[in-house]
Amino acid sequence: MVIRTVITIVFIIVCVALSALVLLQEGKTQGLGAISGAAETYWGKNKGRSMEGMLVTLTRVLSIAFILLAVVLNLTLF
Repeated sequence: MVIRTVITIVFIIVCVALSALVLLQEGKTQGLGAISGAAETYWGKNKGRSMEGMLVTLTRVLSIAFILLAVVLNLTLF
């Protein structure tokens, strides 16, 4: 029973963190900059090393943790 409580608390923390990360990310629309080629800037090419790239990676990790914790909590119903 203690393990279930700990997993539930971790699950709630992951849920709140995932929600915050999704809200922090910028939209994927590039507007008229995509037509003229202005999207190919230094920041556009190096997104993986920027803060935005880190947010995307962290979102992926927390999404996987969310799914795994949800499955574990569902399997331990009783």
